[in-house]
Order: sequence, then C-alpha cells, then structure tokens
Amino acid sequence: MSSRRSRSSRQSSGVSRISEDQINDLVIRLQQLLPELRNTNNRTSDKVSASRVLQETCNYIKSLHREVDDLSERVTELLSTSDTSNAQAAIIRSLLM
Repeated sequence: MSSRRSRSSRQSSGVSRISEDQINDLVIRLQQLLPELRNTNNRTSDKVSASRVLQETCNYIKSLHREVDDLSERVTELLSTSDTSNAQAAIIRSLLM
C-alpha cells in the first residue's frame, strides 16, 4: 500500500518517469561521444553494456577535467612570464581580452 501511495504522490508532484527505451537511447548517444566506444555500436558482435558505457563516460570526463586543469596551468604559467615579447603569450592575452 505504501508503494501505491508513493507512486501516486510522485505522479501528482510532476515527476515523470523515464522509459527503458529512452535510457537505451541516451546510453547509445553517450557511447557515440566516447572515443573508446564510438565505433563499437556499428558492429553487432560488439554490444557494449550500459554499465561499461557509463563507466567509460566517467573515465572520459575525468580525463577531460585533467586536461583542462593542465591546459589552465600552462596558460597561467605562460601569461605570468615577464617576457612580454613572447608571441604565444601575446596571442593568448589577445584572445582572453
């Protein structure tokens, strides 16, 4: 009985449920964005589980964060150099302005 109440209260509060087909579609979209898994959905013998797609998504996002941090650090170092004639620093400064 409590599950019936919680279900009806969820529906009345405007929370919509996502269907299994929608989840599968989103997993396929994620798979297409991941370099490691991008081409595997074209081969029927290489089905990839949703859990692997989600794990690879997490790994890819972590690697992108590391890359952004590294690039930010490099830009900061480049901009902090006192050599104003440095062409790379001048280009970056002009792009940031």
